[in-house]
This record gives sequence, structure tokens and C-alpha cells, in this order.
Amino acid sequence: MAMVGGNQVHNVFVYGSLLADDVVRALLSRIPQSSPAILNGHHRFSIKGRVYPAILPVENKKVTGKVLQGITDLELYILDEFEDVEYERVTVDVSLMDSSNKSQAFAYVWSDKSDPNLYGEWDFEEWKRTQMEDFAKMSADFRKDLELPESKTRIATYESFYRQDGDSPLVP
Repeated sequence: MAMVGGNQVHNVFVYGSLLADDVVRALLSRIPQSSPAILNGHHRFSIKGRVYPAILPVENKKVTGKVLQGITDLELYILDEFEDVEYERVTVDVSLMDSSNKSQAFAYVWSDKSDPNLYGEWDFEEWKRTQMEDFAKMSADFRKDLELPESKTRIATYESFYRQDGDSPLVP
């Protein structure tokens, strides 16, 4: 880990909405450098009633994503708040596709290991086409709120944002 101005910088493996530059920019106000990467021994699930995915350890499966590099302590805090209590941040070994080197990174893994709402496979291209624009707006709202003393959790931001919408994707 390099030190920058007394702050550590971190690598974060992303695999869902954070693959979209628009969402990352909404949260971090910049696009960090990144490398395509694979996380072995995990599967990316869809979640009933949510537009974002979850990963959990599953043998012989792999998740493709990318590693965001040079994430500052403040940015890591923003991502922690964004992922909220639904995810836990763990350290994982990822394989970088451009060098086939292994690298350590943080990843946000679904907290509820036996969640009955996880199913199938999550499709980034489909999400990009149908959900990305709204999700980036919601992320920008969340980021603005985070500056306020009474900031809402990301789950609250998500739920109120998607409820304003006539055809809300939230399923009870």
C-alpha cells in the first residue's frame, strides 16, 4: 500500500453498479484508474427487488469485474457508507487480467450468506441499458446527502428514490 499525504490508498474490486463510470463519478467525483480483474471462488447473484447484485463465495465460480486503484481513506469511507449494512468489506485475492498477477483488494460481499432473495446471475449489460441512468442519479443524491449532519443511509436513499418512480422496481 503506497502512502499518499499520510493517507493509505486502497484497491477495491468492484463487480456491480460500480463498474459504471457514471456511478463511480457520482460517488467519488472522479474516475480512479482501474484494471480488469477476476475474483475466483465467488458468484454474482441478482437480488429480488433490488437493481444491484451481490457476491458470495461459491466453489468453482468466478466473478469478472475490475479493481479500482488508489482509493483514498475518504473514498473508502464513502464506498463503505454506500454499500451500507447489506455488505461487508473483506480482503480478497483477485487475478488481474492484464498481467495475470494476483493482487489483494477489498471487496463488498453480501452480508446475509443464506439470503433467500438471491438468484440466478446478474447481467451488467442489461443493467447498463435499463437501470444505470437512474442508479447514477440515486448515487449522486446519496453523495450529496452524505455531507449533511443527518445523512440518510444508502438503503433509505435507494428506497425513497425508487419509490418516487411510478413504476418502481422495488418489490415488497
